[in-house]
Amino acid sequence: MKLIKTLGAMALAFSTAAAFTPAQAKDLKIGIVMPMSGPFAAHGKQIQHGVDLYMAQHGDEVAGRKVKIIIKDDTGISPAVAKRQAQELLIKDKVDILAGFTLTPNAFSVAPLATEAKVPMVVLNAATSSITEKSPNIVRVSMTLPQDTAPMAQWAYANGIRSVYTLVADYGPGHDAEKQFQKTFTELGGKIIGEVRTPVATPDYAPYLQRIKDAKPDAVFLFVPNGEQGVALAKGFKERGLDQAGIKELATGDVTDEDVLNAMGDAAIGMITSFHYSAVHDSPENKAYVAAYHKAYPNDRPNFVSVAGYDGMHLIYAALEKTKGDASAAAFMDAVKGMKWESPRGPVEIDPQTRDIIQNVYIRKVEKVDGVLQNVEFDTIKAVKDPGKQG
Repeated sequence: MKLIKTLGAMALAFSTAAAFTPAQAKDLKIGIVMPMSGPFAAHGKQIQHGVDLYMAQHGDEVAGRKVKIIIKDDTGISPAVAKRQAQELLIKDKVDILAGFTLTPNAFSVAPLATEAKVPMVVLNAATSSITEKSPNIVRVSMTLPQDTAPMAQWAYANGIRSVYTLVADYGPGHDAEKQFQKTFTELGGKIIGEVRTPVATPDYAPYLQRIKDAKPDAVFLFVPNGEQGVALAKGFKERGLDQAGIKELATGDVTDEDVLNAMGDAAIGMITSFHYSAVHDSPENKAYVAAYHKAYPNDRPNFVSVAGYDGMHLIYAALEKTKGDASAAAFMDAVKGMKWESPRGPVEIDPQTRDIIQNVYIRKVEKVDGVLQNVEFDTIKAVKDPGKQG
């Protein structure tokens, strides 16, 4: 009887210890909410490419936990769908980490769930500055629009541009881009001679572009969601003869995203953009990334969305290594604050105060390189923080 009691006590001790041992931990489930259908399906495809490429290189286990990816389609700009999919991931699939969120309205709708469920939420694209303020459990590895926009305004003024007309899509990121460009440019002494906000899904920009041409600014600053809108804008700019009128075309780099450059064709040549990633960024890390990407996905081009998926997985793996497999929000968020690594885009760091990314922003020009349209970098602004959170 004494032996049985001793064995029972030992078994209880081992089972109790096992319950708190990360090595025994169950699968690490990452629920990714992103568009896999609809007008923004390219976002989902590119993120999945980045996630899959990272896991192919680094394995499907971290800190003793098997990594399982569960993808849910939010279909595009659809906050209600995104929220429902996130709820299902949390309640039915019992995921440890939420990720994805390529569009701002969807990220806003899910943020309260990250707080209530006490799970980390890794934003892989949505770029409105205030997203990380919606929950203490959000960290972003992509960019903010003010972060990519302020350097464009600085470059414009430094290069003799004194009057600008702004055209942005009428939703959160567009408002951020407009506000930051106008603030930075006017503080330097530049003048905004007109502004227009267009519906998010506007295929015909002709009336707006004609209005801009008639206003005769030195340049136009553009922001629309990357995809067919950027293609329509680039083609419309040339068709309406704004370039012939001497108006320079400035934008954030998502407008000339590698995914759409081929569709833009020669209409994109000469566009000046500011952005944190180009497929021709000259670094060993990016050359290795691009080579691996082309080998895995020969029919696609690597872009900033794919790199966000890749870096998002790096952040998750690195955080779990630090926490020894603990994915609870408190441990995870503590681990990511101040984290630094060398990304294909260049050196990056998670701002410990804002949980947003600090990164280089490059000034680029669309050029033909060996017969292929590329965003060729020619200037660098180092270690840019999100100015949208700096007053």
